Amino acid sequence: MTYHFQNPNDITIKKYLKESKTIAIVGLSNRQETAAYRVASYLKDAGYTIIPVNPKLAGSTVLGERAYASLQDVPVHINIVDVFRRSDFLPDVAKDFLDTDADIFWAQLGLENQEAEILLRSAGRHNIVMNRCIKIDHAELS
Repeated sequence: MTYHFQNPNDITIKKYLKESKTIAIVGLSNRQETAAYRVASYLKDAGYTIIPVNPKLAGSTVLGERAYASLQDVPVHINIVDVFRRSDFLPDVAKDFLDTDADIFWAQLGLENQEAEILLRSAGRHNIVMNRCIKIDHAELS
């Protein structure tokens, strides 16, 4: 049986993007050639506060923002957790997400994981987006 995640509709995606101000980027690198860097740069230029989350870069800055080792270390409320980690790491990120009061779990284009979805929904967290690019969605809705 093939797993298929049912993403929120475009109206809900637009609402998420319109109401959100702070986006933590899990897996953000300081390498400009990466998709995570390009997306984070776009989001910052679009007016969002971005928060790099990468244990290898904790304490340094990426795109002028302080990087944190984990979601739990971020000292402000996070609206969207945008994940740039392989699909097999999504359950671990979902567990970290559940230890915060972040609003929306968003796995980038090409990333889906049934175990992560079950963990989130079982904990009552239903604002989940998987296999969608936040940059593409923002550009289409702008």
